[in-house]
Amino acid sequence: MAETSRKKHSGTTKIVEVPQVDQYGHKQPQSLDMEVAVLGALMVEQESYGLVAELLKPESFYDHRHQLIYQAIQTLNAEQKPVDIMTVINQLESTDNLEAAGGEVYLMQINTQVASSAHIEYHAKIIAQKSLQRQLITFASLVQTKAFDATIDVADLMQEAESTLFSIAQKNMKKDFTQIDPIISQVYELIQKAQAKEGGLSGLPTGFQELDKITNGWQNSDLIIIAARPSMGKTAFALSMIKRMAVDYKIPCAMFSLEMSNQQLVQRLMVNVSELSGEKLRSGQLLPYEWGQLDKRVRQLYNAPIYIDDTPSLSVFELQTKARRLVREYGIKAIMIDYLQLMQASGLNMA
Repeated sequence: MAETSRKKHSGTTKIVEVPQVDQYGHKQPQSLDMEVAVLGALMVEQESYGLVAELLKPESFYDHRHQLIYQAIQTLNAEQKPVDIMTVINQLESTDNLEAAGGEVYLMQINTQVASSAHIEYHAKIIAQKSLQRQLITFASLVQTKAFDATIDVADLMQEAESTLFSIAQKNMKKDFTQIDPIISQVYELIQKAQAKEGGLSGLPTGFQELDKITNGWQNSDLIIIAARPSMGKTAFALSMIKRMAVDYKIPCAMFSLEMSNQQLVQRLMVNVSELSGEKLRSGQLLPYEWGQLDKRVRQLYNAPIYIDDTPSLSVFELQTKARRLVREYGIKAIMIDYLQLMQASGLNMA
């Protein structure tokens, strides 16, 4: 036996089958009494909605009737309309969801069972926890099903699973308000760190002094796009920057090359550090002193914290997965992508 829940995605209704009992006889995590308590409290005291709005979404409720009722309450609050038993019934009628939500009799039953909004936040946290448990069960079931499919590449499935699990964690992460005092202290620390750095940079140095004066260094979470017409030196400039950051300042950097192979990319790095022409390196026609110059200057690239990935047609979720692993394992501070237009936007969802 399975419960059918409906979720809205880009104007369409997606039917998701959620089994009530799995093959081992485990019942889906749920707390229907808590759901009734929260819905009843929201119809008794409208002000209590602010206590649960960040914790709960319609899909947080297990019972589909409760999802529809909460969605109606959510809509009324968003439109700044009064919320009580009559307005909720009217809202459900306007969307043709009253019967699907149990009808007037069921809503009256919920309304009469709750006298106040006491402990509503505690009840909401339990509902949110049960919802997260169900999401993880569904996620694990999907991974298990796909793992049995011999046509699916295991490496792709692992990346997809990691990306989806991270997405579930992010969606259920709630940030609380922070009083300004500790933030002031954090900003003071940033200023003091900038003072201790050469040139007073607050971000990562690029090695280009005039650029650093303008930007104060690349800041965390910055998205920098280097734009110009073809063959104007965008990649050469980016590689020169990565070389200076990784070699001169020992900043761990990653490069995703969607157009060139890793050998071609490193060859261009060698051109940069050796100051020899790319044509000479490609042809191998070097004079004896040029071989000596190449050997001497390329040594600085050895053991440099530069990590290269030349996967063609890289998708967005693959980039996310690989970037998180690079940060976790190598402490990457900057990522270069050459170039963005070659990335694929497919594979974002696991369904």
